[in-house]
Amino acid sequence: MRTPIGGLFRHVLDLAREQAARGHAVGIIADSSTGGKSAADALATLEPSLKLGLSRVAMSRQVGRRDRSALRHVTECARQSNVDVLHGHGAKGGAYARLAGGPALRVYTPHGGSLFFSPYTPVGLAYFAIERWLRRRTDLALFESEFAERTFQRFIGKPPFARVVHNGITRADLIPVEPDIDAADFIFMGELRWRKGVDVMLDALGRLAAVGWSGRAIFYGEGPDRAAFEARAGDLGLLHQVHFAGKSDPRPAFRSGRLLIVPSRQESLPYMVLEAAAARMPVITTTVGGIAEIFGPDAGALVPPGDVDALFAAIKRMHGEGDPELVRRLHARVAKFFTVETMTEAILTAYRDARAAKSAKAN
Repeated sequence: MRTPIGGLFRHVLDLAREQAARGHAVGIIADSSTGGKSAADALATLEPSLKLGLSRVAMSRQVGRRDRSALRHVTECARQSNVDVLHGHGAKGGAYARLAGGPALRVYTPHGGSLFFSPYTPVGLAYFAIERWLRRRTDLALFESEFAERTFQRFIGKPPFARVVHNGITRADLIPVEPDIDAADFIFMGELRWRKGVDVMLDALGRLAAVGWSGRAIFYGEGPDRAAFEARAGDLGLLHQVHFAGKSDPRPAFRSGRLLIVPSRQESLPYMVLEAAAARMPVITTTVGGIAEIFGPDAGALVPPGDVDALFAAIKRMHGEGDPELVRRLHARVAKFFTVETMTEAILTAYRDARAAKSAKAN
């Protein structure tokens, strides 16, 4: 994997930990130039469980000269370890896994982000052309949502062998979180950027303030659009009610608020929504990506992305008492269908089935 941060990072750590606990020999190759101390600490904690070791090498975000040395490193690690499966996460990790030589099963999980390119831009055209070429070197494509699989097939094509395996949360995530006595009315948690819909949430809060809301909202996270969002809060007269608090772990953030708002314009299958549902944190979110797959029969509670009117109406409805029955149903659904154990078993089964299909094709 290139980026040891965010949902992709959590997915890899949880998967590696559970695979190792089941007796499999697992190793991780990760970018050395991103992630900072928190990623280094998380990897160091997991490293004793990694029989195939932990290796970090510089991986560039864009295609460049650094890719040659990183690909050589991945290829050599795979050769020395004599791996059965080489599983690449994200666009760059997926490219290295599929370009590396050797007999290993070549597995790719896009993790959504790279699928948001527009096919009508030069960057999108180049990315999808590369992905179409790499598709021929893919033994197994794993998608964390049905949405991701549909998007991949639409713009890139159908992989030779594919499965949808939803992200999973741990048993610790399923422990309910109670709000602090002085908890804010609303919280947001995620990257501060346009595709997360922070501006939509701010506009909805501005409307709420105009009809008498005098409470507080906390925005957790960092990102390239933070200054623009802070300026927007000022324009709306919300600076005394809105606080941009920087990064936080999910569960402490959940305790600091009574209602989580995830107003995203683009997602695949966000861990934030899974973690909130697991913790019995009331959540308002949008119809994008695979979020409806999490909500299941309750998908009608989702709001359209970018729709200030719909988000404002949902906030007014949920503010205060909320919807305890919806919270209970979401918690039960996540506990049944979206666990690390279920995720890991499905991925291991997909490995076995793809290896059998590859062997049958070779014979």
